[in-house]
Amino acid sequence: MKRASQFIGDWRITEMEEWDREYMDEEVPAYIRFEKKGLGEFHFGLVHGQIDYKVVTRDEKPAVEFSWEGNAEMDEVSGRGWAFLNEDGILSGRLFFHLGDESGFIAARKRGRRKGK
Repeated sequence: MKRASQFIGDWRITEMEEWDREYMDEEVPAYIRFEKKGLGEFHFGLVHGQIDYKVVTRDEKPAVEFSWEGNAEMDEVSGRGWAFLNEDGILSGRLFFHLGDESGFIAARKRGRRKGK
């Protein structure tokens, strides 16, 4: 049940608890990406992070747990997070900033190919 292929790809972040859509999409449409070999990235608002993840099971559902580092408004930031795959194919998770904010998020799988990858 712990298959990374379920998560690999681009996911459009559609909702966040702490930030509205205008902020989420300020620089680019908000997304989270899981790549092969346990790496990935996300970008929302003025926050961009590089992810190091592993596939686990959470509450009997396929999930990923990750640490991340990046920047927010040109300041270095880091944290952790997790996400699980719902039966309807929607990704639900939570993102934590080290010693700072946290927010739940919901993401839907993007369709089509990534440009340049």
